[in-house]
Amino acid sequence: MAAQLIAGISILVILHELGHFWAARAFGIRVEKFYLFFDAWGKKLYSKKIGDTEWGIGWLPLGGYVKIAGMIDESMDKEQMKLPAEPWEFRSKPAWQRLIVMVGGVVMNVVAGICIFAMLTYTYGEHKTFNRSLKYGIVPSKLAEEVGFKRGDKLVSLNGNPIIYFEDALSTDVIMGNNTVYAIERDSEKLDIKLPPDFIRKYSESGKEKFFMPRITFYVGDLEPNNNAEKAGLKTNDRIIAIDTNTFQFFDNFQTLLKKYSDLTPQFTVLRSTDTVRLPIHVNKGGTIGFVPETENLEYDSVKYGFFQSFPSGIKKAVETISLQIKGWGKIFHGDIAVNKSLQGPIGIAKFYGGEWIWWRFWTFTALISLGLAFMNILPIPALDGGHVVLLLIEMIIGRPLSDKWLERIQTIGMVILLTLMVLIFGNDIWQLIFNKQ
Repeated sequence: MAAQLIAGISILVILHELGHFWAARAFGIRVEKFYLFFDAWGKKLYSKKIGDTEWGIGWLPLGGYVKIAGMIDESMDKEQMKLPAEPWEFRSKPAWQRLIVMVGGVVMNVVAGICIFAMLTYTYGEHKTFNRSLKYGIVPSKLAEEVGFKRGDKLVSLNGNPIIYFEDALSTDVIMGNNTVYAIERDSEKLDIKLPPDFIRKYSESGKEKFFMPRITFYVGDLEPNNNAEKAGLKTNDRIIAIDTNTFQFFDNFQTLLKKYSDLTPQFTVLRSTDTVRLPIHVNKGGTIGFVPETENLEYDSVKYGFFQSFPSGIKKAVETISLQIKGWGKIFHGDIAVNKSLQGPIGIAKFYGGEWIWWRFWTFTALISLGLAFMNILPIPALDGGHVVLLLIEMIIGRPLSDKWLERIQTIGMVILLTLMVLIFGNDIWQLIFNKQ
């Protein structure tokens, strides 16, 4: 987790700061420092001067920065600002050029997100499950049961639109919407299930559990090396049909039984080709024995994209991600989502990457974080890029820059806000980790 988090954040920080760096250099503005991580109190792990720029790696892994000459930023270099403006300084350039420099980092993060999504689409294609193949219906989560779903319900339509792909019924955009109505079929009867007004709050508090899953019959797929199933002699393609005298048909029934046998060693009845085999298998305390289930029930629609075809898909996914960010913050400000359930710090982000390095997952979350950083940075908070953009827009409207004293005060307020947010987010991460609530 730590390696993936550091790698992902480092890539995104470097790209973000390169956006500022390249824009500044394009207008002849001198960049004095380019740092990955912060060299707080002058301490650094590495540095090298190339031309006018000191390139380095700081010791405090909370982001990175470029120090642009003649700009009031987090360095608060007041001595430089007391000197007469030089032609190669930020403050000497027209407002429109400074505006481009300030949005350069956000643009780079958006472009990075689009490119990563496009390359994932090009490399892996898109795979979706046909809803019609869920002939045994769904398995609802605890929350889904609370709002009215039952095991075996078949999804028919969503807000009046037929559900073609199962994944479309689970999209975050749907979950976060208002007045969402599912049409289902239960025992040949058509029913409507409307998500309640406080659903998004309940969903945010329910953790990472999927709202519902396909209900499937199953057979044994990959076995986890040296785990209980393999040690007991279970083999790939075996079909487990009973535990002791308890028979079952679906994987969700099997999971429920396993939890009842937690830390016990019951007899498993296994169908192997035409033979019936009995195996004593110890069930872990978590209610697992160590294999991946496979099924013949589901049908998939797989689409491969050419190199250039993948970019419209990347743009679409980026737009959807940013749209969800906007909706999510709207829900937070309206009190629909608890702040401590929605804001993630480094520990929370690392958990999304997971404990195993899987490349498609690594790049997917890196793309999501890149677009999240772009959105956060453009917010009109002093000390963030969005705060600088607002100040430049004010300057362009009134026809003159704000005084250095005002800019310093605004920057100080912004830094206090950011540091407070960082303390709260880190504190929330640590609280959730200690009490195991996420």
